[in-house]
Amino acid sequence: MKINTFLAEGFEETEAIAVIDLLRRANFNVNLISITEKIEVNGGHNIKVIADSTLSKTNLADADAIFLPGGGLGVENLSKSQKILDIVKEFSQLGKYIIAICAAPVVLEKAGVIANKKVTSFPGMKEKLPSIASYLEDSVVIDGKIITSRGVGTAIDLGLKIVEIFKGKDESEKLRKSVVYRI
Repeated sequence: MKINTFLAEGFEETEAIAVIDLLRRANFNVNLISITEKIEVNGGHNIKVIADSTLSKTNLADADAIFLPGGGLGVENLSKSQKILDIVKEFSQLGKYIIAICAAPVVLEKAGVIANKKVTSFPGMKEKLPSIASYLEDSVVIDGKIITSRGVGTAIDLGLKIVEIFKGKDESEKLRKSVVYRI
């Protein structure tokens, strides 16, 4: 299972790293991709992360899913990237998984892939999702191959749900216990 994670300047560090950490613990191949030509990406709280690659140097076709972390400035930068919008559209057309947390469902809205879907997001983003069928306040919402989550406080829930989807409930439960989450 390969998941490309797109990091833009200003991304929400906890959302990104918590999910990435859980997925790597579950032996997913998670590729951190800077959307610029700089390998170092500064998060929204001035935590610098070194990406595995840059957008221009990455083979995107072999990924099973994409993950978009939130963060106000990060999502603004993702939304400005036509390349990111095109990737989101392509993954939707190919029936591949698209995962977004916090404000990142706004990128999915802009790419036109969540029309008539059930989604969630950071509460303040609800009004920026006019095409959706319904807005839910669950920590993780799945509608087909679109997986959305609310924010920092639901990042672990999101990571565990991704593991459950791809590796089963037993693996997700084993991981949950190993990180002492809600025991």
